[in-house]
Formats: sequence, C-alpha cells, structure tokens
Amino acid sequence: MEQASDAQESGYTVDELAARAGVTVRTVRFYGTRGLLPPPVIGARRVGRYGAEHLSRLALIEELQRQGMTLAAIERYLEQLPADLSAQDLAIHRALVASWAPESAETITRREMERRAGRALTERDVARLAAMGVLDRTDEADTYRLDGSLLRLGVELLDVPIEHETILASRTVLLEHARAAAQELSRLFRDEVWSPYRESGEDPDHLSAMKSLSAHMQPMVVQALVTAFQRSLSEELRTAFRSR
Repeated sequence: MEQASDAQESGYTVDELAARAGVTVRTVRFYGTRGLLPPPVIGARRVGRYGAEHLSRLALIEELQRQGMTLAAIERYLEQLPADLSAQDLAIHRALVASWAPESAETITRREMERRAGRALTERDVARLAAMGVLDRTDEADTYRLDGSLLRLGVELLDVPIEHETILASRTVLLEHARAAAQELSRLFRDEVWSPYRESGEDPDHLSAMKSLSAHMQPMVVQALVTAFQRSLSEELRTAFRSR
C-alpha cells in the first residue's frame, strides 16, 4: 500500500508544474481546458499530479508560440501528434521544431500584405492563399501570419484557373505525405543518430546537441525531399499524359 501511495504522489502539483515551466497556474489550467495538455492523474486527497510529459508538452507549446503560431494553430498541430509520446519524444520534437522551423514567418497586417503583393486582395484571395499555406489567420482582425518566401508565388497562382477545392485537396495530399515522411525521418533521427549520441556521453547538454545536429541535417534532408518530389512528379506527369 505504501508503494502505491508513493506512485500516486509522484510527479508535480499544478503549482510545481507551473513553476518549472515558467508559466502561471492559470495558463496551465487554460491549456488543459483547450485540450493542449492532457488531464493530470488524480492522486491521494484528490490532488492532480502532472508528469514529465506535461512539462515537455508545455515546453513544446512555448516553442510553437515563439515560432508565431496562434493557440488555434497549436491546437491543430498537437492534435496530429501521437497521443502516447513520451517526455523524451516531445523534447526531440521540440528540438526539431526549433531548428527546422521556417525563418520567414512574420505577423503582418492586411494593408502591408497587399502592399507587398502589389494588389488588393479579396476575401476569396485570402482564403486561397491560406489554402496554399502562404498565410494563416490570427485572432486579430486583418492580421495574419505570413510566409514571405511564398507570397510572390501565391499571388501569381491567384490568377491561375484552379478551383479552391482543388487547392485544398492538393495541400491535403502534400501534408499527409509530408507528415508521414517527417515521422519516419524523426524516428530514424531518434534511433540512429540521437540515441547513440546520447549514450556515448559526449555532451551532457543533450537538447543543445540535438538542435545542433538537426540544424546541420536540415539542408541535406530538405534538398533530398525536394529533388525526390520533383523527379517523382515529373515521371508521374509523363506517364499520365503519355497514356492519353
């Protein structure tokens, strides 16, 4: 019975979790109501106990906010993650997010975006740009998170006669396959690169080492993915039109 009691008392109270994460208790509870944090384990005296996974998830949320994501976007992002990720898996994910996130995302008003686009943008234009992943709406009116590197291409595509539904369907296909590739690459990175490096004991600051390793890998992996996609798409198009 004493061991069971000890197991129930392990972990953090909400005050301890908030202090370790550097946030307020109110923030922890708010994230819980939004589904960003799983509920605590109810221990003795009906006190909720939080674990290392909660702490790692709070750190990931903080990193995503630093990248400019809104709470709504973070909520959608976290929903796509496997429910059984360990604290270590979440720490790895956070390191990869920090070192692989696009550097061009910025908060911008609609007026400034139209100035850069060189044209007025209708609500339909904004919806199409969002469908292409060029921008994401924020909680503030006429304010967006913009990927500036995609704006010019996105604006050019506005005049291409492609239905909005087709753009959404195309993006869905790309995101699904990109996510599958990212999950597999993350697994390979964890099992074949990160775990051996950590076990070697070369650097006690494992998270710092993770960021450095993943940052060095990023250009090579991105170029490999782009090249493979270009070649595959070219072959598929040749096959499709040759058969007509």
